[in-house]
Order: sequence, then C-alpha cells, then structure tokens
Amino acid sequence: MLTPRIEVNVLMSTPSPAMEAAGLPENETERLAELQSYQILDTLPEEAYDDIAYLASQICSCPIALVSLIDKNRQWFKSRIGVEASETARDLAFCAHAILEPGELLEISDTRQDPRFAAHPLVVDGPLIRFYAGAPLVTSSGSALGTLCVIDRQPRELSDAQKQALRALSRQVMTQLELRQTVTELSRRSAQQRRYEEQLRGYQRKLERSNKLLEVQTVTDPLTGLFNRRAFLAKLEEESERARRHGLPLSLALLDVDAFKSYNDTYGHPAGDEVLKRVAQVLQGHKRRTDFVARHGGEEFAVILVNTDEAGGRILAERFRQAIEKANWRDRPVTASFGLAAAVGSEQPTSSLINDADRALYQAKKRGRNRVALASSVPSGPFSSP
Repeated sequence: MLTPRIEVNVLMSTPSPAMEAAGLPENETERLAELQSYQILDTLPEEAYDDIAYLASQICSCPIALVSLIDKNRQWFKSRIGVEASETARDLAFCAHAILEPGELLEISDTRQDPRFAAHPLVVDGPLIRFYAGAPLVTSSGSALGTLCVIDRQPRELSDAQKQALRALSRQVMTQLELRQTVTELSRRSAQQRRYEEQLRGYQRKLERSNKLLEVQTVTDPLTGLFNRRAFLAKLEEESERARRHGLPLSLALLDVDAFKSYNDTYGHPAGDEVLKRVAQVLQGHKRRTDFVARHGGEEFAVILVNTDEAGGRILAERFRQAIEKANWRDRPVTASFGLAAAVGSEQPTSSLINDADRALYQAKKRGRNRVALASSVPSGPFSSP
C-alpha cells in the first residue's frame, strides 16, 4: 500500500530578476524519472526522516533543517525542522544549486556575499536566510534527488566534523528512501507476500538498527545514556550564542569522579562502569528541566546551567556534589570534585568557558577533592591536571 498523499502548504514568493537561477543537471530527464520511482513526493511525514532532520539541526547547531527533493518545477520537503512551508518554487530553491554537484557539499557562509543569492527574496525579505549548507541525496546511479540541508539566519561556517556528519546523515536519508522503495515494491506484489514476509521483517530490523546506531553514535554516550561530548559542545555553543545575544548569564560545571583510577584498580573496570552510570543517574535526578547533562569523557561529566549566574551555579553544583556523596555506593564511598565557570553575555569563545571550568576543577582536586571551586577565584595561567 502506498503512503497517503497530503495537502501542501506552499511558500509563495516571486524570484527577483537579479537573482541567479540554477541551471538543470545534465541528466535532468533521467533524474526526474528516478525521483518519481521512489514515490515519495507529497507523502505524509515519517519519523525516520524527521529524526535525521532533527539530528542535522542539532549537530550543525542550525535552527532550520530540511530533507528537500527537487521536482520539475518545485522543491518539496519530506521533513522540515524550523519552517512551516511544505514546498517552494524550484527557482527559489538553494538546493537546486546544490544538486548540480552531486559529489560536493554546497556551503554558503554568507548569502549576502554570494552573487547567486544576494538578491534572493528569501535573503532580502523574510525569512532572511544568511547561511546554507546542503549535502546532496545521491542515488546509486549518481543522480542527486535533492539535499539534506541546514539553514541559519546568521552567517557562519560548519566545522569539518559537522560537514562529515551532514554527509553521513544524507546517506542515511538515501538508505531510508531505498528501504522504503523496496518495501513499497514488495507490498505491491501481493501474490508473493508470504515469500517475502521474513525479508520485510529483516529490512525493518535493519532499519531500526541503523537508526539506533545513528542516534547512539551522534549524540548519546553508550555507557551512561547521557549526551556525549559532541552533543555537549554543540549545545554549549548554542546556549553561549543565546546568552550573548540576550545578555543572559550562563554557567558551566565540570565534575570529575574522585580517585576513579584507584577505584578501577581495586574493584575492576566493570565496577567502575557501574559508578559512572550511577553518577549519571544522580545528576539526571537532581538537575533542573533546563539543565543539560553530558559525559565529557572518561570519569568527567559536564552540566550546562542555562540562565544561571555564578552564585546560582555554585548552589546547583553543591547540590550535585552532596547528592553524589550521599548516594548508596556498593564498594566504597564515591565523591566528585566540581569546577564552575560563569559568563554573562560574554563574547569569549566556548572553549574559554570550558578552560575556565577545567582550571577550577583542577583547583578543587588540588585542594582536597569533594568540593566546588569557582573559576573566578582561581588565578589564570597554565596548569596540568592531576
């Protein structure tokens, strides 16, 4: 059975005469035929594509992410994060430029500086697009059906890791399309349904494993279930930008399990893993709704305290410290040292906030462990972790 079709909400805008329209791919006829063969246009939203768009938005720290397919006269969105429109005219599609180079990721750091887009109505008028990056959705024959793209309303550049992740996610979109095409074809062959039942279940299991693996590898620490370092850095960048824009305070707590190497040496790595999982549970159980808890690496964790100044951050860090100290531990008491750094609307890079919190954490351990140290009370300068 084919997925039901839906009514579309079209983003209406007139191309500017000065705007440089994209040309057509050399294999446009074959490309359109291949796009139609997937029978994906105008179908209902599907969680698998929405999950990938969400991950692209989070990893690239962009408010808008789209799974875009370029039809003959329009651009249609299979999934969209941050916009309401379901499609645009093809003449307005940034992705129409991206599909001209199927093997390359198209990144436009500042649309106002690119002659192809400086006069674009979506750049000049609403929604004031300033940044675009699109990874083409390439079939096995080399045709680009569309893109997985991210968009921001301010100029920026993706890191190499973000570009690699965007390309990887675009390949996952194609995996979804190919699996969906296979399932659709099998569904039409009702006479052979019994023969292919186990094959269909196999495809479903493969799809579920693929989605789960993608989620775990990109944003989740497999041991503790917390967000991982990659997700932490993206979130800290996002919250730092928000704090700078609105002049809000932001605090970061880094904590390290005390004497963890000794614990591992005495009780073994499996017992040490249980300690890390228990610490993660304690942090999750005592955080506020707006706090962001992540495993920073090894026995170190991080907590982003949104809209929180140093005084408030100290109270929260002390709450976490006491909760860890008072928790039930199987082999011996476990404590943690905390380093806290805070900023209010600061223009300093997020790396400075991390370094400040790390320097304070070093002082907390140097002063006897199981305590909270503030970066504001620690002299700046080089240091080495204990």
